[in-house]
Amino acid sequence: MSGGSHEGKQWLWLLIGGLVLIAIATFLIESHGWLKAIVLGVGGLVVVFASSEMMIKAVDGYAKRKKMNSFVAGTMAGLSSNIPELVMLGFVLMATPRVGFIVTVLTLHVGAAAFGMYCGTLPRDVEGNAHLPKPLVNLSTDLYAAAAGVFFSLGAVMLMMKAFSTGEVTAALSTTDLYVFGGILLGIQAVAISRLVSRFSKEHKPESENDVPVELATNEKLMSIGAILAFSLAGLVASVIGGHSVGEFAGILVHKLEVAGYSEMFGAVILSVFASAGAFVMIGTAHVQQKYSIAMANASGAITQVPFLVLPIAMIMLAVFTQTGVIPALDASNGVIPIDIHTTSAILLAFPSMLILWKAVQDDGKVNWLETSTMVAIFLLVIYLLVAHG
Repeated sequence: MSGGSHEGKQWLWLLIGGLVLIAIATFLIESHGWLKAIVLGVGGLVVVFASSEMMIKAVDGYAKRKKMNSFVAGTMAGLSSNIPELVMLGFVLMATPRVGFIVTVLTLHVGAAAFGMYCGTLPRDVEGNAHLPKPLVNLSTDLYAAAAGVFFSLGAVMLMMKAFSTGEVTAALSTTDLYVFGGILLGIQAVAISRLVSRFSKEHKPESENDVPVELATNEKLMSIGAILAFSLAGLVASVIGGHSVGEFAGILVHKLEVAGYSEMFGAVILSVFASAGAFVMIGTAHVQQKYSIAMANASGAITQVPFLVLPIAMIMLAVFTQTGVIPALDASNGVIPIDIHTTSAILLAFPSMLILWKAVQDDGKVNWLETSTMVAIFLLVIYLLVAHG
């Protein structure tokens, strides 16, 4: 994220505070109850926030050295913020593989709902339309459509595998399936990043006076390469510490909710909100500073980066964990993710969310109040159905 939001030392205070909470939960609270879970979760999440700030600070410095505009810089910062979240997700996947997979997909639904809500805060023209940045309209919408196709196809395949499986064979996604799916989806993300940088790393002319501007980096003092590397390394180390803490929190939370009789999806939605919290903080900070292009880059990135970055990496991690014995295989054929009502519904119900998002943005590059309310309604309805009946 560009601008002054990273000039302060708030990341340092977050890091110190989070480490203190983790230390208290680890060394002073012996019982694995709600108190330990909450302190671990809050402390780990705060450390993950701090690590995200450090990673974004590093990418922001690099983007300014390369003279990228703010939408591209914001997108690259959003990509870097996934590193701590992926580390955190890795520990969750090791603790509870199936729930971790569901959490990964539900993060898309939470991010989509946040995008719809954020569109309601954007500046409007006299007709009530919020003009969106050109890179988002021309490139991100392609990713929305691609994600809709991916989730519909994968969900349909899972339904067929479940319907036609015999009683002797467990219907599940195997390690081979996860490697293939993950590799293909990462390939889409690689093409999207290369196209974003090549097409939109320079200034573009607003299509109207109400167009959300794409601010160029100013001639402020540039961060040194050494500082960029230092922030990157420190952010990575902090993400491991915070991710491990949140992983322990996830294990305790899932167990306690199951004992209390709550739906598994309920716990998964709570964890997905935790996983998305870093993006929410970045969106809010940028919006308060009126850096709408950066905020929109992160709001859109919270959606597009799930199916083409977070989910495929999670799939590959699950396959690696299974083959290395970190988590047990479901059967002799190296089954990893069971195909059941929870995993299938999380995948398949992502299709309507991506479809309505693509239609709302692609038609005219603007979002009106009807489209905003429709997006929020669809996303919240899907989340409700998953929790109540998933």
